Amino acid sequence: MDLLTEILAPLRPTAIVDVGANPIDGDPPYKAMLAAGLCRVIGFEPQPAALARLLQAKGPHENYLPYALADGTERVLHICALEGMTSLLVPDPAHLALFNLFPIWGTVKERIPVTTRKLDDIAEIAHLDFLKMDVQGAEREILAHGRTKLKDTVVVQTEVSFVSLYHGQPSFGDMDLVLREMDFLPHSVIGTKIWPLSPMVVGNEPNRGIRQLLETDMVYVRDFSRAENMSIEQWKHLALVTHHCYGSYDLALKAITTLITLGALPEGASQRYIASLPARKSN
Repeated sequence: MDLLTEILAPLRPTAIVDVGANPIDGDPPYKAMLAAGLCRVIGFEPQPAALARLLQAKGPHENYLPYALADGTERVLHICALEGMTSLLVPDPAHLALFNLFPIWGTVKERIPVTTRKLDDIAEIAHLDFLKMDVQGAEREILAHGRTKLKDTVVVQTEVSFVSLYHGQPSFGDMDLVLREMDFLPHSVIGTKIWPLSPMVVGNEPNRGIRQLLETDMVYVRDFSRAENMSIEQWKHLALVTHHCYGSYDLALKAITTLITLGALPEGASQRYIASLPARKSN
């Protein structure tokens, strides 16, 4: 058994929901947890080809559904030349033209009518500890219509944009305000994209950025400043996700020491955890 799981003894495996589960940017952060049987994943992917690949490769602890999550209304899915740019929102040609390659990638090849679903209405989701979203602009709508499911969530990873590529796409500031209002705090930044402004090309590499921020994945965690902000089970899943998915050993230790304070773990739990960590080289 995983030592941290042994220390924490959660009541169930960590429940992960991945919206826009098509792994276009590489392996998901929960890959190691899934391989070790420490979590259960429900993924959503409305693009038929991407969904078929996910279903073909899925393991026993994964379930993938064809829903497009948003506000529950009838919408149009804009299938773009680059699969990863497909969105419920309409690409903005003026903003696409600011960057190399995006005018080509953001070309809409097909428009598919879809009935969107609200996160709160998804019966298949019994628990939601960790929400990951990469849906090209619909993230704010998913949060707005998922507050009941999200009340126990401890980690949210969401793509945020510094320069919008779609009409009506929320900015990083918009997303930050929404998540803070839901009692989440910024924790880390993953996969920041620095993109060259057109027509600059450096070294024949049209995607080699200089300074301009385009987008990144932000990881938010439930406010850990007070023990009463989370239940015992929430503190346990916060430790598991931050340890296994992000190597955030300090936050995992914070969760463990809080659980000791709450009487949910024995005094020696923090020492056992620290002793298990990989050696860190000093600068």
